[in-house]
Amino acid sequence: MSARIDAWLAAACADAERRGLPELKPLLESLARSTIGLRAAEAQLDDRMASASPAADRANPGAATS
Repeated sequence: MSARIDAWLAAACADAERRGLPELKPLLESLARSTIGLRAAEAQLDDRMASASPAADRANPGAATS
């Protein structure tokens, strides 16, 4: 996991423990894994979109083609 998500997960789990809600830990871990997966998918999509479009199209996305 990323350091940022690891830190969030540790804080969220500690908070759940303090509140007497240890059953939340598996849900929080699942949320962390899902967040990582979504971020990875978004980055992969961004990479695909960037490599599929010529630089000129990215610089002027509203230009008409004929």
